[in-house]
Amino acid sequence: VHLVESGGGLVQTGGSLRLSCAASGSTDDIYIMRWHRQAPGKQRELVAGLATLVGSTNYAEFVKGRFTISRDVAKNIVYLQMNNLTPEDTAVYYCNAVFRYQSDYADSWGQGTQVTVSS
Repeated sequence: VHLVESGGGLVQTGGSLRLSCAASGSTDDIYIMRWHRQAPGKQRELVAGLATLVGSTNYAEFVKGRFTISRDVAKNIVYLQMNNLTPEDTAVYYCNAVFRYQSDYADSWGQGTQVTVSS
């Protein structure tokens, strides 16, 4: 499974961005898609997740009510709609897929996309 993120950029406080994660390869074997982020000097943290079989979602407390994870099944794209952004949301955002692989599970990560929120 290969992942490519896009949609990052510079936005002012209160603004919005939509990130995209395009998946290719054995996409039928993906069972979880997640967005993570890593700010300078901080550990990578989970932002949102989506279980592909049932469509259920989960969010970190710090983005609840502001961010929405969704997917376009036909295009194999997962989105992260980010609203009401603050400077604390500045980070590199990574897409992550967990998929079945040889009777086990494996992870795939995208290269990341930079989100910068100015005050």
